[in-house]
Amino acid sequence: MKKFLLLLILINFQSYSQTNTFSGTWGSKKCKDCKKEYFFKITMAQSNYMISGTAEVISDHAELNSGVLDVTGYVYPLGDRAQIKLTDKDGSGSSAVLIIEDGVLQFTKRGGNDLVPKELILNKLYE
Repeated sequence: MKKFLLLLILINFQSYSQTNTFSGTWGSKKCKDCKKEYFFKITMAQSNYMISGTAEVISDHAELNSGVLDVTGYVYPLGDRAQIKLTDKDGSGSSAVLIIEDGVLQFTKRGGNDLVPKELILNKLYE
C-alpha cells in the first residue's frame, strides 16, 4: 500500500510539472481611448522549466517600436511564476517577472533599459 501511495504522489508531481502554462502568444490590448499607444506581443515556448521566444513592442509612433527582442528565462518550481530576460539585437536588454493567474499573465519589468513597458496585463492570443 505504501508503494502505491508513493507511486501515486510521484505521478501527480510529474503531471503537474509537465504543464507548460507560459507557452503561447500573449498580447496587451491596444486601447484607443487611453494613453497607451502601443501593442506588446510576446511569443514563448516553455520546455519543462526553460523559456525561449520573441517579444515586440508595436506602435504607430516610431520611437516606441522596439524591434524583435529575444526572450530567455526559467520557470520557478511551482510553475506559476517565471523570470525572463529580453535582449535586443545590440545586446542591451531588460529583465521581467511573469506571473500567471486565472488565464492572464502579469508582466512586471525588474530592470534594464526602456525597451518594454514597466507593467502590463497580457491575455493569451494563440496557443
